[in-house]
Amino acid sequence: MRVALGVDHRGFLIKDDLVAFLTELGHEVVDCGTNSTDSVDYPDTATDVSEAVLSGIADRGIVVCGSGAGAAIAANKIRGIRCALAHDTYTAHQSVEHDDANVLALGSAVVGLELVRELVRTFLGAEFQSDVERYVRRLNKVERLEGGA
Repeated sequence: MRVALGVDHRGFLIKDDLVAFLTELGHEVVDCGTNSTDSVDYPDTATDVSEAVLSGIADRGIVVCGSGAGAAIAANKIRGIRCALAHDTYTAHQSVEHDDANVLALGSAVVGLELVRELVRTFLGAEFQSDVERYVRRLNKVERLEGGA
């Protein structure tokens, strides 16, 4: 799987470990920045990750900021992105299985590195349950909300 990874300056603290972990799992990393601890704005990295996912350059995305909340909010402003903020494995897989999440938001100041790895593994291992009518129906409603209908 191709995974777009974008981090702000706070997420940069775990970026190298995430790249190594994703590679170890057999995924191709699409690097959406940043490349230092110099201050950057999380909406910029969330946009870059979202655009990589929407264009097909990446299959899924991961955004990391201090809390994960800002990056998730920014990513969810982009039509076609369903970004889930996860601090637990249930949310990491359920957001994909039931809600077809295509981007995962993580907070580098909220969860430790071992949990980050488990959340990433769980998120990337999950698949949308497109054979369950109620999940498809709900996803269609969410997509209609994006269009203002």
